Amino acid sequence: MNNLNKFDFDVLVIGSGPGGYIAALQGAKNGLKVACVEKMDSLGGTCLNVGCIPSKALLHSSETYSSIKKSSAEEGVNVTGLTFDLSTMMKRKNDIVLTLVNGIASHFKKLSVERLTGSAAFLDKNTVDISGKKVTAKNFIIATGSEPMSLPFLPFDEKQVVSSTGALSLTSVPKRLVVIGAGVIGVELASVYSRLGSKVTIVEMLESITPTMDVAVSRQLLQTLKKQEMEFFLGAKVKGAVINKKGVTLAVEHESKDLSFDADVVLVAVGRRPYTKGLGLESAGITVTPKGFITVDNNFRTVHPHIYAIGDVIDGPMLAHRASHEGVAVADLIAGKSASVNYTSIPNVIYTHPEVASVGFTETEARAAGLNIFVGTSFFRANGRARCIGDIEGFVKVIGEKQSGRLIGMHIIGPEASELITEGIVALDLKAKVHDIAHACHAHPTLSEAVMEAAQQALDSGI
Repeated sequence: MNNLNKFDFDVLVIGSGPGGYIAALQGAKNGLKVACVEKMDSLGGTCLNVGCIPSKALLHSSETYSSIKKSSAEEGVNVTGLTFDLSTMMKRKNDIVLTLVNGIASHFKKLSVERLTGSAAFLDKNTVDISGKKVTAKNFIIATGSEPMSLPFLPFDEKQVVSSTGALSLTSVPKRLVVIGAGVIGVELASVYSRLGSKVTIVEMLESITPTMDVAVSRQLLQTLKKQEMEFFLGAKVKGAVINKKGVTLAVEHESKDLSFDADVVLVAVGRRPYTKGLGLESAGITVTPKGFITVDNNFRTVHPHIYAIGDVIDGPMLAHRASHEGVAVADLIAGKSASVNYTSIPNVIYTHPEVASVGFTETEARAAGLNIFVGTSFFRANGRARCIGDIEGFVKVIGEKQSGRLIGMHIIGPEASELITEGIVALDLKAKVHDIAHACHAHPTLSEAVMEAAQQALDSGI
């Protein structure tokens, strides 16, 4: 145990989301005296309580219902009187969250991480106030995450105008759901309620959906979601809204025309912003960028070398697994170990059906960077396992760099894309060549053969 001298803790982590709680646990494993402060009653932050986990639980429940409804007859499974119970789906979701929250608490106890409840605000660079109590630490890790952005004329009431938080706790399925924003959160939650019977309309300012994904993947996903009876208005701007007891009426400009949309519920999914409100950063001499991000160096240090920031409060993709990786790295750096994060191999996933997953360069990014690339694509409709499970939509796209032969990008839309992308992640981490994937023996019949065959196509050796 370190000699703390005048400090209460070696490390005080502010925020218990996937960055914060992982950093706290890693710090404790490194032999440091660690505390984690969380303003909410439950641990886990946005991701566990009102984000990643509950949304995936509802996506699974709604997909189970939708899948049985659509495909049971052709598979020889006769189902009559099929219905769903939203309250039971919500209870299952809540039970999953509670189990995982309790799991974090158990890990904290096992590794002697002290849990502090309250809102933390810096008084100076070594002291924070936690609900009236002064706490000092030798090092701090700011991991307070992000919050949904609203529109000026559409403040959240989490009933008629909802953020992702409210959308995960609706008590009934809206007949008409309008989603503003066609990013990851927008299309995922639109999928949940579309499967359960909502008439879903998605309004997006850009000319494409899921703009961070490879162009070919985004186009395929748009076609797929349209076939699932979602309506899209791209290049459209929401200009105003009227809210009353009957619902919400949106004024939208699309292709130089003024349109009007009526909705029972409007989901605003236009992005998230870093959450630094009330942290007292100015008292510690820490400034933020115009967009609200805390500025850090390559080792996640702020203007003070002992105050670190990770996850959504610093610039970069707002992803839970990115924050967790940064949490481990910072905890190791504080312990005097060498550590870094390979951002090239951090994946993006969208849990629609089919799923979308991406890692590394998109084709557009690679060409813009002046790289000499080769590309291969394999379609799931030619994959034996995909045929057996009746899930043949989509493809795997592999991108290699010609001079080195190395894999630089992998993009998947199709069944189990979130799991299949791991092959690309590991390959990027190991700086593997496309040849390595193409000639590794993949079990048959598996969906992963589509990854192998895309690599083979890239090498002009596909069958």
